[in-house]
Amino acid sequence: MTPLQKARFWALDYVFAVRWQLAGLLDRTDPGRYLGGAKDPVLLIPGIWETWHFLRPLALHLNAAGHPVHVLASLGWNGATVEASGRAAAAYVREHDLRDVIVVAHSKGGLIGKWAMLFDDPESRFARMVAIVTPFNGSAYARHLPLKSLHAFSPDDPTTVLLGANRNVNRRITSVFGEFDPHIPGGSELPDATNVRLPVAGHFRILADARTLAALDEALARPVRD
Repeated sequence: MTPLQKARFWALDYVFAVRWQLAGLLDRTDPGRYLGGAKDPVLLIPGIWETWHFLRPLALHLNAAGHPVHVLASLGWNGATVEASGRAAAAYVREHDLRDVIVVAHSKGGLIGKWAMLFDDPESRFARMVAIVTPFNGSAYARHLPLKSLHAFSPDDPTTVLLGANRNVNRRITSVFGEFDPHIPGGSELPDATNVRLPVAGHFRILADARTLAALDEALARPVRD
């Protein structure tokens, strides 16, 4: 991919992100509308500075397929630490007595989901996770960003290192990512997990791509790996 092509994908990605953020600010949808369905429950976890509204394409798709979809509205814009948010996710699951939970996450949300699965799930309520463009190995760009909240995605951040060193739940994770991610140059491949590389580009636009939704369906159709 040429530098010009990469620059174009950067621009398209941010146009999508801004459009969806604005749509989320204006959206007044009650997340309770997605709770119907007889299949295993889904817990949506967005990325940093994203509310649950950012994942509405996934919520609509999963709910239409028969999954009750739960959102963590308490995360707000998801600016808290991975550890704190992971505990909040686990607490929500316990409070609502959910079992066989499927986490569907975007970016930072995958780190939150993995934390909850690893450290806050003694009753094994979380069955699996599908993580879309999650920086499991950190991002080399994070070291150079001015905000402390983004430094947490550095490859040598203690939380990133801790999660990377613990592979106990990796076999229950499907990591979905594209050929070019402007935010995660090292990619989102996760050892021992089911890694799905799609012929798409972008960190945000991938969420609404039909191929991502198909990969999500395929991941949920596969048996959980022990």
